[in-house]
Amino acid sequence: MTQGNLHPVTDAPTTLETLVGEIGRFENIVAQWDKNQQVVVTELKKSIEALHKEALTRLIRHLKQEKAGAALKSAVQDEIVYGLLRYHELIKPPQPPLEKRLNQALEEVRPGLKSHNGDVELVAIELPDTVKVRLVGTCSNCPASTLTMKQGVEQTIKNYCPEITHVISVNTSVVPEKGLGVISPFSEDLEAGWIALTTLDEIPDGGILGLEIDKQKLILYRKGEQIWGYRNSCNHLGMPLDTGTVEQGILTCPFHEFQYRLETGECLSVPQLFLEPYPIKRSGDRILTRII
Repeated sequence: MTQGNLHPVTDAPTTLETLVGEIGRFENIVAQWDKNQQVVVTELKKSIEALHKEALTRLIRHLKQEKAGAALKSAVQDEIVYGLLRYHELIKPPQPPLEKRLNQALEEVRPGLKSHNGDVELVAIELPDTVKVRLVGTCSNCPASTLTMKQGVEQTIKNYCPEITHVISVNTSVVPEKGLGVISPFSEDLEAGWIALTTLDEIPDGGILGLEIDKQKLILYRKGEQIWGYRNSCNHLGMPLDTGTVEQGILTCPFHEFQYRLETGECLSVPQLFLEPYPIKRSGDRILTRII
């Protein structure tokens, strides 16, 4: 029976890739053993993981009781901490319910609408990819209502809800008279709170681009003129995804082959999980994000 080369972990830099690489190396060695030995190793692994999960659960509970939420939130930004907590399912799936994200999107555009004595209402959600909204107040019959929908409401909804591809206004469109000046609350270059990441041409069409901004690691996916942004972290062990392969909009993690549909962030390997989205918008050829 071949047991492989069980040499100890070296003094290589402690990175997520290094640690997970060692796990993978030992998994490959154990795969060569007979079934009885594999069962023993599997049960030992489960016992150790159960111990770690219980310890981490108690640590998180203690931090919350001590009102150390800020410290916990800061710790989770570390990719190794994040990956381990995700592995033990101690971090909730990052994708909130669709209706909650839709309401967050509408709350973001409301200040601009209210500055013109208008507002917006969510009328209906038609799964899997359509929502209907209604502009109210002065925005409901303004000649700029179509511009307001495209530049403000529709784009913001798609930033928060990548799975929504159709945003329908139930208002009757108003055609402006010839020569009439049209002003939308979103016609100005509203970039406050947004950070420039790159340009459209830097993202391969049909592919992904890995970036780091303000200590956050992201991937951007481009399909034609559309851009989606996600945290650069696989749901399995938090491994980076930017070196994975993309075929027909499906990203495959280079480490353990978890797959994701990049237009929605849905994990195809474990369907109840999603990639963590980041709000993305275009300003000309520039691609911007709001760090969350």
